[in-house]
Amino acid sequence: MLHGGDLPAACETYGGIPAGWLDLSTGINPHAYPLPDNLPAEAWTRLPSQDALDRLLSAARAAYRVPPHLGLAAAPGTQALITLLPELLPDGEVALAAPTYGTHKMVWERAGRCPVEVSSVYALPATARIVVLVNPNNPDGRLVDGRSLLDIAQTLKTRNGTLIIDEAFADVMPGASLLPNLKDEPVVVLRSFGKFFGLAGLRLGFMAGPSDLVREAAVRLESWAVSGPALDIGRTALADLDWQSRIARQLSEEIGDLQIVLMENGLGVVGGTPLFALASLRQARALHQALARRHVWTRVFDYAPTWIRIGLPGSKDNLDRFADALAEAMKEI
Repeated sequence: MLHGGDLPAACETYGGIPAGWLDLSTGINPHAYPLPDNLPAEAWTRLPSQDALDRLLSAARAAYRVPPHLGLAAAPGTQALITLLPELLPDGEVALAAPTYGTHKMVWERAGRCPVEVSSVYALPATARIVVLVNPNNPDGRLVDGRSLLDIAQTLKTRNGTLIIDEAFADVMPGASLLPNLKDEPVVVLRSFGKFFGLAGLRLGFMAGPSDLVREAAVRLESWAVSGPALDIGRTALADLDWQSRIARQLSEEIGDLQIVLMENGLGVVGGTPLFALASLRQARALHQALARRHVWTRVFDYAPTWIRIGLPGSKDNLDRFADALAEAMKEI
């Protein structure tokens, strides 16, 4: 599985239709931000305006606490920005903190850059000029503290290098983001909108960093990269701090309930964030398949055969359904 959420493939193998499955294979908030009833017709019928983009960026700058001296660009999802990174940054050895979100390695390899995988950013190759880190990490939730990240950035600055931080899950871990503490360090930060706000299909993401580099990214994305509905909905959601605070508390409570279910059934919880739990089991793949036969879809990893990742069920009924399926599956395997 390259990504979670591939329910049609699950249905082909295990039967049923997507609506009948409990999809726990992603790290997307199951409580989506409510779509506005009064979305203006112009958001659909007119090309996105520069004014609408500016208002979105202003809301994102405030929500993510982006310092005014840094550039900020919006894109149709962080995936588009990740793909651009090899084109934007100079030649030099690339180090990738692994294991992590697989697309990062893939785009650098596709560009012929052959990234070196390291188990810790505290032990970087002396020749690395570009360092890629997902923080908090996916899938294990590993978090590198801000002071250490700034030290790494300063080291890379002496090499004329860049630190790339993918903060896709930082919304649910207060204090995790490095953005508010950045000054003149060579750091690029990616922020995902869809995961925390539960609107992955909207396709919206952001890049913050040195103004020249971010400006070049925006140029390469070209005009109208972000759709009119995404501009409007994104601006509204990012400005809704009450909803963000309330949902963050709710997610923290729900992940605790999920962890209890996992541990009660003999699984060791070895990591995660408030949007997903990472469990360890020798028969992880067999458990994944047994759950799939019960139309519960989870995430397993080729590089870590003892890991299984489970997203939030999103309701008590869904949690109970998962608990029953898990208990049955564990007896089966």
